[in-house]
Amino acid sequence: MINLEEKLKNLPDKPGVYIMKNEDNHIIYVGKAINLKNRVRQYFQASRNQPPKVYAMVENIRDFEYIITASELEALILECNLIKKHRPRYNVMLKDDKQYPYIKVTLNESYPRVLKVREIKKDGAKYFGPYTDGRAVNQTIELVSKIFPIRSCSKNIERVAGKERPCLNFHIKRCIAPCTGKVSKEEYNRIVKSVCLFLEGKQQDLLEDLQGKMAGYAESLDFEKAAELRDQIDSLKKISEKQIIISSRLEDQDIIAYAEHGETVCIQAFFVRKGKLIGRETFFLSDFGNSDGSEIISSFLKQFYSKVLYIPKTVLVPDEFEEKAVIEEWLGEKRGSKVSIIAPQRGDRRKLVQMARSNAEENLRLEMEKSEKAKKISEACKELAGYLNIGEDIYRIEAFDISNIQGVDNVASMIVFEGGKPAKKNYRRFKIKGFEGQDDYGSMREILWRRFTHGIKERNKLDEENEDYSHGKFSEFPDLIMIDGGLGHVNAASEVLKELNISIPLCGMVKDDRHKTRGLIYYENEIAIPARSEAFKLIAVMQDEAHRFAIEYHRSLRQKKIAKSALDEIAGIGPGRKRALFKHFKGIEDIKKASIEELAAVKGMNRKAAENIYNFFNK
Repeated sequence: MINLEEKLKNLPDKPGVYIMKNEDNHIIYVGKAINLKNRVRQYFQASRNQPPKVYAMVENIRDFEYIITASELEALILECNLIKKHRPRYNVMLKDDKQYPYIKVTLNESYPRVLKVREIKKDGAKYFGPYTDGRAVNQTIELVSKIFPIRSCSKNIERVAGKERPCLNFHIKRCIAPCTGKVSKEEYNRIVKSVCLFLEGKQQDLLEDLQGKMAGYAESLDFEKAAELRDQIDSLKKISEKQIIISSRLEDQDIIAYAEHGETVCIQAFFVRKGKLIGRETFFLSDFGNSDGSEIISSFLKQFYSKVLYIPKTVLVPDEFEEKAVIEEWLGEKRGSKVSIIAPQRGDRRKLVQMARSNAEENLRLEMEKSEKAKKISEACKELAGYLNIGEDIYRIEAFDISNIQGVDNVASMIVFEGGKPAKKNYRRFKIKGFEGQDDYGSMREILWRRFTHGIKERNKLDEENEDYSHGKFSEFPDLIMIDGGLGHVNAASEVLKELNISIPLCGMVKDDRHKTRGLIYYENEIAIPARSEAFKLIAVMQDEAHRFAIEYHRSLRQKKIAKSALDEIAGIGPGRKRALFKHFKGIEDIKKASIEELAAVKGMNRKAAENIYNFFNK
């Protein structure tokens, strides 16, 4: 048994990092201190007066370690690294920060590229970010490729130089084709330098640089290169015009503000370069608990700026906080010059912080709505499991529906919901191949047989290859099967599962006389589910979605059949009459057998057109 009292007595009066552990020896909190002895002892003195989060943490501490450092700055750097590595339970963390994308300029390559990546490596490349919106990263990279003609391929340029013919990107002016061997590294890297300035938000510096180069090319009568730079300058000016001037100081500064509600905190960061707002990012904090504003801001600054490479001269925050001085020192070392963290109380800067806070409040509201919706979806799955008396959680549900018109073009749909939401990449559709004519029970048996025999074969193959079932098209099996229909449909489907020795709960989605969802058939009993419940709403949505997907497939097949038929060869029969004929008759065989009078009776037809059809098929 570890004696905490004894360890507390032996703490040194020096700066450093302390590491709290629970009974499983897991790290639950990492902190730094100017004086380890004073800081750590505070946790164990009158702990009941501590904020709830700190009290809960102290209750779980069974041991602690510490690392002495030479200064508070060294302690801060070590604290950042340990939090990033261990992600302790009671530290305030950026939510899902491992997933944030970056833009990478591969300066470690002879002819650099611009890529989207999820991880920073010490490889000599230059990184920009992190970004919270992956689509915005894709759009930025696309914009870069339109303005700056650098390569997007992964070829080893030095190996293929002079041996390759330029690809399409060269001809549409998206690349200057270094693969041809006609582009020097110096010329290419001048463009890459411009790309970096653009990504840093230094459009004005970039414009001035490009205008000077354009004038130089014009003086030397190289009008082709001057024209290329002119086009780049025009594109940059259009982008610059869209950027909002929000500071008359024309300086580089980041603006940080936050909004909180319950356990959720939203951080809004605005990035201002030369007085213009060039971008913004929204972050959410996890494990917030009852942390105060000081911990929110300091935790965010440490985690965010440990990942970014460009740090502005000024960072605006809503309030003063405890670790401001040491974080300023740390940011100054990273930047290479002084960084000021300012909590403005009045004037234009205060308005900028308030603007960031307003945006944080709006994004927090949207997140709370999203969270509430997710909560309802989760409740729907739990309710459904309860009504069906299924002990385990329901995550993946597959629903099946049949579509045909009087037995013609029999098709079926399989839709998938995961966690109560559509997983459209897993949707499948089937043509009924085993028979012709209308037999909904036979159709249901066929598609269930095909779906699960495919799945069994894929599972066997993936097991041999030691691969996960997510790699197959049918290898992931559902927690629940729902089919559109009553007891007969359920019995037909149950026969297939029994024959394949598959044990998955299966129910039928029953409709009322108005073709609206009524309830579920399960083990030959109809279960009435309250119409206002979340489970009922989920069933109704899935039933409608399965029906929509089946109908769309059926219609597409009919349209193809209409588009390509013998009727195309008959005078006076255009697309409109073709549609009317196929709507009136089951198919081309019935049209062939029809009399002139029957053909003429179809909407849109006349006797002459009917005679043409009759004579064509009855020569």
